[in-house]
Amino acid sequence: MLVDRFRPHPWHGLEVGPKPPDVLNAFIEITPFDFMKYEVDKVSGYLRVDRPQRSSAQHPTLYGFVPRTYCNERVRRLAPAAKRGDGDPLDICVITERPIARSEVILRGRVIGGLQMIDHDEADDKLISVLENDYIWGKARRIGDVPPVLIERLQHYFLTYKLVPGQKSQAKITKVYGRDHARHVVRAAMADYEEAFGT
Repeated sequence: MLVDRFRPHPWHGLEVGPKPPDVLNAFIEITPFDFMKYEVDKVSGYLRVDRPQRSSAQHPTLYGFVPRTYCNERVRRLAPAAKRGDGDPLDICVITERPIARSEVILRGRVIGGLQMIDHDEADDKLISVLENDYIWGKARRIGDVPPVLIERLQHYFLTYKLVPGQKSQAKITKVYGRDHARHVVRAAMADYEEAFGT
């Protein structure tokens, strides 16, 4: 058995997943129980506090990113309203029946769709997935296999979590898409990563 002697960087040192673009690894940064916005530090790979959440809204699902992905020009081309990619790994939301209250865990998410989000003119897609082998959601294969109200909650969260009273939001969701488009986004983000960082 090969064992890493040192902790791998979660963005660059972990695999994208066992069956991309359908089943992906997700490194979880935020749980539905967090009132702080955590984000992986791109240099060290550890989680850092980005900011306290301004509103009382909690994330509806587990939230993190897909290792070895990067949102650059190929991802931008899939979002016509964007002027550039956001320069981050691809975001992923993971729906699960059982509460997972800790972050910095790796899990496998089966992609069922996504949200095409544009934030400050940047493509900032949010993949929607279900926890692989989840007893309630594990058989979901399409965005229509989960209740529409859950997708509405995700949209509402992402449109409001950066909102500052008295200022106009710079975020918009241009469409909710299904699994086929999500596969294109994953492949584009993998290709953008390969171009930017190599293997």
